[in-house]
Amino acid sequence: MTGVAILGFGTVGSGVYDVINTNSGVLELKSGDKIEVKKVLDLRDFPGNPVEKVLTKDFEEILNDPDIGIIAEAMGGVEPAFTFTKRALAMGKSVVTSNKELVAKHGPELMKLARTNGVSYLFEASVGGGIPIIRPLCVSLAADEILEISGILNGTTNYILTKMTEEGKSFDEVLKDAQQLGYAEANPAADVEGHDACRKIAILSSLAFGETVNYEHIYTEGITKITHIDIEYSKKLNCLIKLIGSSKKSKNGISAKVSPCLISKEHPLSAVNGVYNAIFVKGNMSGNTMYYGSGAGKLPTASAVVADIVDAVRHKGLTVNIGWDCDVQACVADIKEADVKAMIRIASDNFEAAKKSIIEVFGDVQFVDLDVQDDEFAIITNEETEGSMAEKVEKIATMSGVGEIRNLIRMEA
Repeated sequence: MTGVAILGFGTVGSGVYDVINTNSGVLELKSGDKIEVKKVLDLRDFPGNPVEKVLTKDFEEILNDPDIGIIAEAMGGVEPAFTFTKRALAMGKSVVTSNKELVAKHGPELMKLARTNGVSYLFEASVGGGIPIIRPLCVSLAADEILEISGILNGTTNYILTKMTEEGKSFDEVLKDAQQLGYAEANPAADVEGHDACRKIAILSSLAFGETVNYEHIYTEGITKITHIDIEYSKKLNCLIKLIGSSKKSKNGISAKVSPCLISKEHPLSAVNGVYNAIFVKGNMSGNTMYYGSGAGKLPTASAVVADIVDAVRHKGLTVNIGWDCDVQACVADIKEADVKAMIRIASDNFEAAKKSIIEVFGDVQFVDLDVQDDEFAIITNEETEGSMAEKVEKIATMSGVGEIRNLIRMEA
């Protein structure tokens, strides 16, 4: 029998408890051992809930219980999750988690500690909720050199952009709806400013390329500036706006970013709507593969956590190797060096003069007029570096006939 302790009895923690108890027979068949929840750590009381039988408020009880070999950390945040995880690994207990913030910040240190103590630190659920992606990267695509990885990595922002597109609502209106439905937090900054997706693409990049990618070095832009006018332009261009996290190898290192992006309706990611996520992987042998499913939610995320528990049981006494060299820091290229193509919205009271000025700076570009907006137009640029484009945008803003630059949205090249 392998005893499991769950840290935190919130949405994910209670889901882990339910999955283990509901699917105990399946888990024993697949792991080769009986898996049982021995302790659940939470400072709250849960009167009438069966979890009361195993509930504790003292982490030392878990550390000192020799029957507990695996800990499922479902607390979220960095502390005390980081301290508890370190102590558990040092005591020879494997730890599994859905905590993308902790993995992005301290993953390499925790994996090295796990290896030192002959146990595992696993985090399938930290990216994509219930979507299997980390294990496919490490096992199914082990024969490939990964060239690129990108995707829709945040369900909240995908829900907001989907509703803005389908119902014509403003960002603020849809955000309020998302909060009422529980898709967005009271403070939604981590989602709508792109920070959640940034941590996830950092984890995926580290796994794909085998070196530690620091999330703080990744250019990150959220969706708060997207308006219904941007959506109208996207429709005219037969595109959709999605928040995309992307990472690929370049001559200057790893080129990674998170930003809203106009993608063609022919692109596989264009069909991913609502709170769903999808991750697109390009390998040098397998070509293009995509992984799709629920990016969040109690049971999908809990299922991924429990899958890691099963893996840890199968490899008891060993460290599961996930192909991430924790001692090597990846070189993340400056965003100014990345190639980009964009739609730029430009206000003007003299279209003829403004377009002439733009051609002088940008060369031959595509102009897009919008019937519902008579004081502006948009241009579709040619591909160039981010640094070069930024300089040109700054230059045209001071030229004849050009008013403010209302928005710039990157496009699928």
